[in-house]
Amino acid sequence: MKNLTITCLFLAISCSIIAQKTIIHAGIIIDGVSKKPMNEKSIIVEGKQITSIEDGYVDASDGDVVVDLKNHTVMPGWIDMHVHIEGESSPDRYIRMFTDNPADKAFLSVDIAKRTLMAGFTTVRDVGGSGVNVSLREAIAKGLIDGPRIFTSEKGLSITGGHGDPTNGFRSDLMGDPGSKEGVVNSVEDARKAVRQRYKNGADLIKITATGGVLSVAKDGSGASFQEEEIRAIVQTASDLGFHVAAHAHGDEGMRRAVANGVKTIEHGTYMSDATMDLMIQKNSYLVPTITAGMEVAENAKKPGYYPKVVAEKAKVIGPKIQGTFARAYKKGVPIAFGTDAGVFKHGENAREFTYMVEAGMPAIEAIICATSNNASLLGMDDQIGTLKEGFMADIVAVPGNPLEDIEVMKAVNFVMKEGKIYKR
Repeated sequence: MKNLTITCLFLAISCSIIAQKTIIHAGIIIDGVSKKPMNEKSIIVEGKQITSIEDGYVDASDGDVVVDLKNHTVMPGWIDMHVHIEGESSPDRYIRMFTDNPADKAFLSVDIAKRTLMAGFTTVRDVGGSGVNVSLREAIAKGLIDGPRIFTSEKGLSITGGHGDPTNGFRSDLMGDPGSKEGVVNSVEDARKAVRQRYKNGADLIKITATGGVLSVAKDGSGASFQEEEIRAIVQTASDLGFHVAAHAHGDEGMRRAVANGVKTIEHGTYMSDATMDLMIQKNSYLVPTITAGMEVAENAKKPGYYPKVVAEKAKVIGPKIQGTFARAYKKGVPIAFGTDAGVFKHGENAREFTYMVEAGMPAIEAIICATSNNASLLGMDDQIGTLKEGFMADIVAVPGNPLEDIEVMKAVNFVMKEGKIYKR
C-alpha cells in the first residue's frame, strides 16, 4: 500500500510538471515572417514548443508561469550566420596561437556561448575554428552549458598560404606543410578529402576561404584562391554529404567563382561587382555582410600595435567598404542573410549588425526577418525555428519598446527563452 501511495504521488507530481505552461503576454509580436507586427497577444509554451498564439492576454491556471512583456516587442530567437565562437579579438591574439591549449579555447568558449545566448541569439553558424566548436555544440545540446544552438563548419578550408592556412606568418621551421586534415587544399583530390575529413570530424557545413582575408598574416586580402574545379569538387562532395558551402570572400573574382560553382553564401563580399550581384540573384546565393566586423577592424587598425602591420594595412582599406557593398547589394535585390563575424569583435554585441543594416537602407522589419526566418531556411530548420508559430520551437526573445521605431533597442535584450527554458528575464 505504501509503495502504491508513493507511486501515485510521483505520478501526480510528474503530471503537474508536464501540465505547466508558460504564458507570455506580448505587447508587440514580430513573428519573423510577416512585415506587419501584431499587438496584444499571448504566446503559450509547453515543454520545448509553442502550442498556440492567442488574441489578448490569456489568464493563467494554477501552476502556470506568466511572463509580462506587455511593454516589449517579442520575436523569434535570432540567428547569426557568421560567428567564430572559440575566441575573440585582442592585441595578443597572434601570440596566443602558440600559448593556448585546446582546453584554454574550450573554457573561453563556454563564456562566449553564454554571452551570445544572453544577447538574444539562440542559434549560430560557426564558420571556422580549431575543432573545439564541435565539442561545444555537443555540450550545449546535452544541456551541460548554456549557449545557442550551433551549426559549425569545424575547420575552414584554405589553399596553402591563403586565408585560413593555420601556419601563415610562422617562421620557416614551424610552417610545415599542412594538408587536407588541417583544412589546406591544393587539388581536386585534396578538396574531396578535406570535405570528407570535416564530415568525419562532425561538421554541419563547409566553409572555404575563396579569397585572401583581412586578419590572416598574409599580404593579399582580396586575390582569388581556389581554382574553379576545386570549388566544384568541394560543393559536389559537400552536397553528397548533406552540407551547404559558405565562402569567405573579399575580392570579386573569388566570389564569382564560388557563386558560379554552387556556393550558397558569400561572407563579407567587400569588392562585389554588379555582375556578381546579378549572378547571386540568378543562383539564389546569399550575402552575409558582417558589417560590424568591418567597422571594428577599421577602428582597431588605428590602435598602434593592435594588429601586425600587414594586417593593419588591409583592415584600414577593406573594413569601411563592407557597409557600402551591403547597401548596393540590398538595393539590387541580392538575397541577404544576417551574420556578424562575432569574434572579430566582442561576442554578445552581435545586435550591432541590425543598426548598421538599417543605416545602410534596409528597413528594420526586413533586418529582423533576415535574422529569423531567412536564416532558418538557409539552415534547413524553417519548420522548427525562426518563426513564432504553433508547433515551432519556443526560441523567443524580447526587447523593450519597438525596434521598428528605434533599432537601437535590439541591443537591450531582457528576455531570452530557448526551447521553452527561460535563460534571461
